[in-house]
Amino acid sequence: MEKRNHTVTEFILLGFTRDPIMQKVLFILFLVVYALSVVGNFTLIVLICNDSRLHTPMYFFIGNLSFLDLWLSTVYTPKILVTCISEDKSISFAGCVAQFFFSAGLDYSECYLLAAMAYDRYMAISKPLLYSQVMSIKLCAFLVAASYLGGFINSSIITKKTFTFDFCNDNIIDDFFCDLIPLVKLACGGMEGYQALMYFLLTSNVMTPIVLILASYLFIIATILRMHSTQGRLKAFSTCSSHLTSVTLYYGSILYIYLRPQSSYSLDTDKIVSTFYTVVFPMLNPMIYSLRNKDVKEALNKLFR
Repeated sequence: MEKRNHTVTEFILLGFTRDPIMQKVLFILFLVVYALSVVGNFTLIVLICNDSRLHTPMYFFIGNLSFLDLWLSTVYTPKILVTCISEDKSISFAGCVAQFFFSAGLDYSECYLLAAMAYDRYMAISKPLLYSQVMSIKLCAFLVAASYLGGFINSSIITKKTFTFDFCNDNIIDDFFCDLIPLVKLACGGMEGYQALMYFLLTSNVMTPIVLILASYLFIIATILRMHSTQGRLKAFSTCSSHLTSVTLYYGSILYIYLRPQSSYSLDTDKIVSTFYTVVFPMLNPMIYSLRNKDVKEALNKLFR
């Protein structure tokens, strides 16, 4: 008999491996990464809130990025840790829905926020005389609020559509969290119009921010090339390097997973790539925005003193 979605009370997360030794190794590895993510992002938020020198639009966006990364890693990693050391690999239907909803909402919000950060860099480099006037507190707050709102509205749409599927094939998810592709593979009906919805969400949440980021950097590059001072060019490039690194790592992994032809899908490869942008990337962001940033280093020294 078919298992309809209203009779599926839980899913089984296979994770990465069934080898007990490797599971313990992965547990330690993920625990260290999670601890670094929490400490790094929380510390960066505290520094930005407490140090008046960091009360600028750029650091306002960085602080919100750290907030998103802090919660994004918390959505995934605790369940991964439990799965690694426990014989119980299950996640309830409601837990799977919640994990899917919050992970999609936070991911989409981060896509929009990175686009807002690109606009901030464009104004700082291409329109420096108008920067303080244009990038007001109200505009920055609006851009951040719009990022959150847009992310979670789209997350609500995709979550509702995904979990109205008929999950009649199985309840085993060959992944470490409730992700879109493994869930779709379990569905046996209700796929009408779903692909069109996915293309719409991919365009609105990923491709549109990418286009805005590329447009911002085209104007930035044009401005830098018009500079006569080599030192000025290097300084302008350095202010964008951290954001460019974040954009490349984040969007690169997402596009690799969701824009490949279906014939080339490999769940094992996708697990590694999705681990990067869900678990590793939130740990890297505080390092990207602090290790090469003199203001953050000085704020950190001040905090320790």
